[in-house]
Amino acid sequence: MMEFHKTILTLVLFFIRFSLLIGATSNTKHYIVYVGHHSHPNSEAVIRANHEILASVVGSVEKAQALSLHHYSKSFQGFSAKLTPEQAQLLAENEAVVSVFVSKMKKLDTTHSWDFLAIDSVNQYNHLSMDSKSNIIVGVIDGGVWPESKSFSDKGLGPVPKRFKGECVTGENFTLADCNSCRKIIGARFYYKGFEAEFGALESFGKPFFRSARDSDGHGSHTASTIGGSVVDNVSYFGIAKGTARGGAPSARLAIYKACWFDLCSDADILAALDDVIHDGVDVVSLSLGPDPPQPIYFEDSISVGTFHAFQKGIFVSASAGNSGLPSTASNVAPWIFTVAASTVDREFPTNVYLGNSRVLKGSSINPLKMDGFFSLIDGSAAAAKGIPSENASFCNNNTLDSNLIKGKIVVCTLEAVTDSRREKGLFVQQGGGVGMILIDPVLKDVGFQFVIPATLIGQEAAIELQDYIKTSKNPTAKIGRTKTILHTKPAPEVAAFSSAGPNIISPDIIKPDITGPGVNILAAWSPVAVESTGGRSVDFNIISGTSMSCPHASAIAAIIKSYRPSWSPAAIKSAIMTTATVLDNTKRLIGRDPNGIQATPFDHGSGHINPVAAIDPGLIYDFNSRDIIDFLCSTGASPSQLKNLTGHIIYCQNPPIPSYNFNYPSIGVSSLNGSLSLYRTVTYHGNGSTVYVPCVDSPTGVNVVVYPTKLKFTNAGEKKTFKVKLTPMASSNGSFVFGALTWSNGIHNVRSPIALNVV
Repeated sequence: MMEFHKTILTLVLFFIRFSLLIGATSNTKHYIVYVGHHSHPNSEAVIRANHEILASVVGSVEKAQALSLHHYSKSFQGFSAKLTPEQAQLLAENEAVVSVFVSKMKKLDTTHSWDFLAIDSVNQYNHLSMDSKSNIIVGVIDGGVWPESKSFSDKGLGPVPKRFKGECVTGENFTLADCNSCRKIIGARFYYKGFEAEFGALESFGKPFFRSARDSDGHGSHTASTIGGSVVDNVSYFGIAKGTARGGAPSARLAIYKACWFDLCSDADILAALDDVIHDGVDVVSLSLGPDPPQPIYFEDSISVGTFHAFQKGIFVSASAGNSGLPSTASNVAPWIFTVAASTVDREFPTNVYLGNSRVLKGSSINPLKMDGFFSLIDGSAAAAKGIPSENASFCNNNTLDSNLIKGKIVVCTLEAVTDSRREKGLFVQQGGGVGMILIDPVLKDVGFQFVIPATLIGQEAAIELQDYIKTSKNPTAKIGRTKTILHTKPAPEVAAFSSAGPNIISPDIIKPDITGPGVNILAAWSPVAVESTGGRSVDFNIISGTSMSCPHASAIAAIIKSYRPSWSPAAIKSAIMTTATVLDNTKRLIGRDPNGIQATPFDHGSGHINPVAAIDPGLIYDFNSRDIIDFLCSTGASPSQLKNLTGHIIYCQNPPIPSYNFNYPSIGVSSLNGSLSLYRTVTYHGNGSTVYVPCVDSPTGVNVVVYPTKLKFTNAGEKKTFKVKLTPMASSNGSFVFGALTWSNGIHNVRSPIALNVV
C-alpha cells in the first residue's frame, strides 16, 4: 500500500511539474537564454548542447528543437525560445546557464547612419536658430529629384534665402509648383544636350525618363534626401530597416541639377551644371559621380575644372571616390575636392539560407519575399543548357541554364567577375523557371542587393558548406529567409570592399581619399518609377550602397559646419572634418576593410571615419586658398597653358616652385622620400582664450619623425603658427608606402593628420 501511495505521489508531482514546464501557450514569451563562452568544436555541437539544456525543462530534445528559434553558436553560446515564466525560471536555475531574459522590441531608425554618426549630439548646431540652419543651400548634381517625396517636405521652413539666384526650369511632369512653391527644393535645372550628343536621343534607350529635373532613376532623390531630407516617420523597405528617415541637415535647402541619365553623365552636362551651381550661389555642392579609372589629369577633367571655380567662389565641393575597389583607382582626387570613400554602419541585413539538414548559412541581401517551404537545390554548373560548358553555366548568365533542370528549384550561382550584374543573374534564373538564387560572392557578400525572386549572397566559407551538402545529399533542399534587420553590430565601421582606394595617381603627395563615411545599405528617398534596381517593385524609399551614398553624408556635415561657421573657407571645413576623423571602430580597434577585415590604411579611408560631433569644433585648422593651389600645381610641373585651361587666364609659376609636400593640406604625404627632408604646415587657432598644443607622433616604419617647435602657444582665435616636420628615413620602404600620424593636442582637442611616405 505504501508503494502504491508513493507511486500516486510521484505521478501527482510529475503532473504538477509537467504543467509548470509546459504551461499554457498563451502564457509564453520570447526569452533569450545566454550560456556564455563555449569550447565546442563547431556550431552543430553548440546547437546540440542548446537542445539538451532546453530539453531538461520541456521534456525532450524533439520538443526543444520545435521550441527554439535562434541559436547563438559562433562567438558565444545561447539560444532563444518561446517559454513560460516558470520554464524560464527553471532554466535560470540550471548551472550551465548564465542568464535568462525576455527578448524586447527595440525602436529602429531607418537612416541609421546618422544615429551611428551621433548627429543629434552636435549641440552647437542644434542650438542654432532655424534661420541660420535653413540659410544653407546645397547643390546636388545627380539624376534629378522626385519632388512629391515626403523627404522634400518644406514644413517649418521660412522664405527662400534672397541670395539664391537659381531658378525652377520646367519640363516634362515638372512645373513651377514643384519647386517655386516649395521652400525645400528651391531650384531645379536639367541638362541633356551633352548626353544626346554622345549617345543619341533619350527616347532611343527605351527606358522610362522625364525630360525635366524629375528623377526616373532614383539615385538623385536618394542622394538629395540623405543630405537634406526632412524627417519622415515610419519608413521602411517592405518592413526592412523600419524607423525614421532623415537627412543629415534636414533644415538645409536643396538646389537640384540633373546632369545624369540612365546612370550616365556627360562631361559637358556636368560642367554646365557646375557653371550654374556657382552662379546660383550654393554653399555646398555634392557630386556622387566621377570618371572611371584612371582619373584624367585635372586640366582635362570637367569635374576638376568646374569644381576649382566653385572652390574659388567659396563653395565646398564633396565628391565620391568611386566604386572600383582597387588600389590607385580613387577618382575626384583634386586637392580642392573633398573625396569620400564608403564604409559600413552598425546595421546588417542577414538573409539566411536554411538547408534541409537543419543547418543555417549566413547570407545577405534585401529580400522582402516570403519563400513557402523548402525547394530542391541545384548548382548552376549542373544545369548547363545544351552546348554550354558547365563552368560557364555556373555564372548564371543569359541563355546558359537549362530551364528544364532549374524549373521550381533554387539555383546556386557564382561570379565570373566582380563587375558582374548580380541582379541580372536573378532575372535569368527567374526567366528559366527558378524560384530562388544563392549567389556565391566573397567580395560583396555584405552588400544588400535586391532581386526579382528570393535570393541572397553568401561568402566563401558558407559556399564550401553549401556545395558539400549538395554533393553528399540525395535530395538537397533549402529555403531562403526573408531579410532581417540587426542593429549595433560589430565591428563597424569597415571600409567597403567596393570603395576605390589610393594612392592618388595624379598627385601622389596628396593622400586620397580624404575621408570615409556611411555608404553601405543606406535607406533614403527614391523615385517610384525606378524599378530596375528594386526587383521590379515600386517604392518611395530604397536601400542602396556605394560611395554615391557616402558622399552626401559628407556634404550634409559640411552644410552643418557652414551654418555654424559661415565665414569658414571650403579648405577650413575640409580640415575640420579630416583632422577630427576617427581611425577606430566600435570595438576600439583600428578600422578594417571588407571583405576580410584586414587593417585599412589612409589609402582606404583617408584621415579616418567622419565624426560630425568633433568636426564642428576642431581646435586648429589647415587652411589654403586658390593661390596656394596654383603654387601646388606649379610644383607638379603644370605649364602656363594648362593653368590657363584651369583658371581662364595666364599664370606664371614661381621659380623655383614651392615643393608640393609643403602645400598646406590637412594630411602629410611624400611620394618620393630620398634622404632627410623637412616640410612645413601652418595651423590657425579657433578657440577661446590662450592654449598650448603639443605634438604626438606615430612614426611610419623605418622613418624618424621630429616636429619643431615642440609647443604651439596661442592667445587669440585666428592666430596662425607654422611648424616643421623633419623626416629622416632609416631604410627603404621597397616601393610601398609606410604610414603614421601627427596629432596636435591641447588636452581637449586632438588634431590628427595621417602621414604616408614612400622611401626611395
